[in-house]
Amino acid sequence: MASDISCANCGEDEALEGSRDGEVITITCESCGLIWDRDLTPKCPTCGSTDVRAAFQSILEKSRGTQLSIQSMKLIYLCPTCDADRLADYVKSNTPIPPDVLPVTPRD
Repeated sequence: MASDISCANCGEDEALEGSRDGEVITITCESCGLIWDRDLTPKCPTCGSTDVRAAFQSILEKSRGTQLSIQSMKLIYLCPTCDADRLADYVKSNTPIPPDVLPVTPRD
């Protein structure tokens, strides 16, 4: 999943260039020239709260036949308000959250 970054001035979301200086990432919009520092604070995409909890989500690939294997994990953030059920399941099971979409083999 790509990050949801867009220029606040013109809305451009592809022609953006970033450079890192320590903990700060400076973004430049190649369309309108706006320059801003990217806020790296994790936020809930639904409500905007910064009160989020870190969780791991598995990335699955087909290994053979219909068998799915965890290939890696990605760090996601769950909001205690908006993602209450997912967060409770994650804490209770102590296993990675399954991906939103499972890999499938296209049929010819």
